[in-house]
Amino acid sequence: MSQVKEFESERERLNELILGKNNKVLKRIFNLDTNAFAEGAIPVKTKEMLGLVASLVLRCDDCVKYHLGQCHKQGLSDDEVNEVLAIGNLIGGTIVIPHLRRAMEYWEALKTES
Repeated sequence: MSQVKEFESERERLNELILGKNNKVLKRIFNLDTNAFAEGAIPVKTKEMLGLVASLVLRCDDCVKYHLGQCHKQGLSDDEVNEVLAIGNLIGGTIVIPHLRRAMEYWEALKTES
């Protein structure tokens, strides 16, 4: 299974596990997340770039992969992704570099598999 398909499949399976527990608080958090990234005064493309920077700074590889996937769906170019990741690295510092490496690898995988 490809890196992208494996990540997406595992994420979906585990989200179903979480949401299947019927916990109102967790369901509301998931709903809030979905609504926060919907089209609004700020376009979805911009929101996904913001999510990518925040995820890189927070060093959450799963979140970085998710937002890279969304950025890919929004049609971001290599140059746009590289600038977004550079800003995240600037803000996060050198400790972010390992996550930057994995982000770049995943972006290449997204492009290869589309």
